[in-house]
Amino acid sequence: MIRAESIYKEFGDQQVLKGIDFLFEAGKTNLVIGKSGSGKTVLLKILVGLFKPSTGHVWYDNIDLVTANKDTLRKLRMQVGMLFQGNALFDSMNIEENIRFPLDMFTTLTLKEKNKQVDFCLERVSLPGINQKYPSEISGGMQKRVGIARAIVLKPKYLFCDEPNSGLDPQTSITIDELIQDITKDNNITTVINTHDMNSVMEIGENICLLEKGVLAWKGSKDQVLQDKNETLHDFIFASPFLQKLIESNH
Repeated sequence: MIRAESIYKEFGDQQVLKGIDFLFEAGKTNLVIGKSGSGKTVLLKILVGLFKPSTGHVWYDNIDLVTANKDTLRKLRMQVGMLFQGNALFDSMNIEENIRFPLDMFTTLTLKEKNKQVDFCLERVSLPGINQKYPSEISGGMQKRVGIARAIVLKPKYLFCDEPNSGLDPQTSITIDELIQDITKDNNITTVINTHDMNSVMEIGENICLLEKGVLAWKGSKDQVLQDKNETLHDFIFASPFLQKLIESNH
């Protein structure tokens, strides 16, 4: 699990996060949602360790990310997987080399052992045998799955996904959501997903925090979304045509 404890973040005179407390649970898809400018990207960067909070703590189980020394941070980062919004695949590397990159950086495994792990991850994301292809030779949805394979190649305890469905068609988005959820449950990973996609919220939103102007405005699960009377939540979900149709069909 990851626990955000009284997280405040300021940039100059601008207060971006205002006392965020939230528990991101292991084995669940934890979603951070909110409008543009709500603070969700800053929160994700604090959780990952790219930003330090002005005050507050981020606990990875019993390790405080904010006060940990360099050696502890290095060991911790080997347990973290990242799926970037733009995939961040290296164009000059083939798929096998892209997925193997974290293994090359952080392990002393033999090449044979590394490639065996690469093959396992490609099988896990239903892309066996594309090892020698280059990112430009596969579709956007396939690139996203390669990104997931690279994110899990070190067998992480914690997985961060930044807008994983950005630029994807609805059917591919569903496939990516289901894949992330399956991997999370199968490996008991603490998965944190930064998204504004309400389809994802209603499909895999097991543990959701809604930010509004830097404040934790609502928390709950997808099963509570349609029943809750929270005004900020309603303003957010009614901006989605998908949710409007779903709500109308339930009345």
